[in-house]
Formats: sequence, structure tokens, C-alpha cells
Amino acid sequence: MANSIRHATFSLSAGCRLAAAIALAMAAAGCSAVDRLANVGSPPALSAIDDPTAQPGYRPVQMPMPESEPAIYEPNSLWRSGSRAFFRDQRAAKIGDILTVRVDITDRAEFENETSRSRINAENLGAQGSIGNTIQDFLAEGTDLSAIVDLDSDGSSSGSGSIEREERLTTNIAAVVTQALPNGNLVIEGRQEVRVNFEVRELIIAGVVRPEDIDAQNMIDSAKIAEARISYGGRGQITDVQQPRYGQQVLDILLPF
Repeated sequence: MANSIRHATFSLSAGCRLAAAIALAMAAAGCSAVDRLANVGSPPALSAIDDPTAQPGYRPVQMPMPESEPAIYEPNSLWRSGSRAFFRDQRAAKIGDILTVRVDITDRAEFENETSRSRINAENLGAQGSIGNTIQDFLAEGTDLSAIVDLDSDGSSSGSGSIEREERLTTNIAAVVTQALPNGNLVIEGRQEVRVNFEVRELIIAGVVRPEDIDAQNMIDSAKIAEARISYGGRGQITDVQQPRYGQQVLDILLPF
């Protein structure tokens, strides 16, 4: 009785959590739908230009740092170590400086796997002599004592799979230095939005760069960005049509089959 009560209580609690999750998802979808209904007939609004460090969820980057070394200055030299210009280095070096990132991503992957397995088992048990005569009294008439138990099993499995993917993204984006790490590396973050008719294309890039990798034109390749985070997507009428409806997305998550 107690086990039945606990099982019923557990089922009720699980059902309540499931209902709460569905209600929360529907409420969020409803709020989003209301916002979209308010903008019917209008192009999607561009994001305001804000301080990246003031955005919700922003966290300063912490990286392993080497031990600090004293700087060495040459008092009789007009040339500064690491400078690309005689009078002043034009490359980004301080918080708030701007540099250009050349985004060139050529991603191609091709995998093919194939497995095969086979297994055959056979077991045979018989009884003769006095033991067989004793056992025969309990068996059906005509039973062969040499094969009282005869078991056979045969199993096999095979599988194959392949993955082929090819992606290409080439563009330039300006990024802002948001943080200078103690070892001299720079944390950058940039956002670019382009609106064409009723569709906004958004490119976001962030990561850590070395000042030495920034060339004389104050540009750096995306392949030289450590901890790179690159996002390219969109929002608007075309994106809305390509996405499943909210109810379908909720059912895809909740349904176990």
C-alpha cells in the first residue's frame, strides 16, 4: 500500500513538473508571438550600439598568465620594440581600439564507418547409462537421450554510416578591444548587422588575439584568434518561415518517440 502511494505521489509530481514546463514554454512562446505581432508590417529592428561589457551575461575573460617580466627600455634608441611604424604603432593595443578581422572559414569533413559482427553458439546435453534410464521415466515416450537439451543461437549485426559536410564563410568585420590581459593579449568582440528588406543578417565574433598577429594594416585572420566564437545567422520573415512552429518544437523535445 505504501509503495503504491509513493508511486502515485512520484507520478503526480512528475506530471506537475511536465505541466509546468509546458506552461512555461507556452508562456515564453506567447510573449515572443506578441512581440512579433506588434511588428507586423515593419522590418526587424537593428540592435542598439551598446558597450559589449555592459550586456547581460558578459563575463571578463580569464586565461592562464605567465609570470610578469620587467620591461627593458633603450634610452638612446628611437625605435620601439615590436613597433611597425617609426613614430607610432597604428595597431590596436588598448581597450576601445578597433581592428579588422578577416573571417575565412573553410570547413570540410568526410567520415565513413562500417562495422560487422557475427556470433554462433551451440549447446548439446545428453544422458546415457543409469542416469539416462532414470531420466527417461520422466520424459515423453520416444525422447532421444543423446539430445535431452539442444540449444542453438545465431546472431549478427552490421552497421554503416557516413558524414560529409562542407562550409565556407568569407567576410570582414571590425571588432573592438574589450579587455587587455596581463600578458599583453587582447580580448576582442565585434558585431555586424545588415538589413535587406525584411531580413537582418547578423555576424558576431569574439576571442583572444596576440598583438604580434595583427598586421601592419591593423587586420588579423580569424584562424589566429584563440577561443574564437563566430556566429552568422539572421532574423526576419525568411528565418521565421524556415523555423518549425513553437508547438512542434515543444513536442519534439517532450515526446519520447
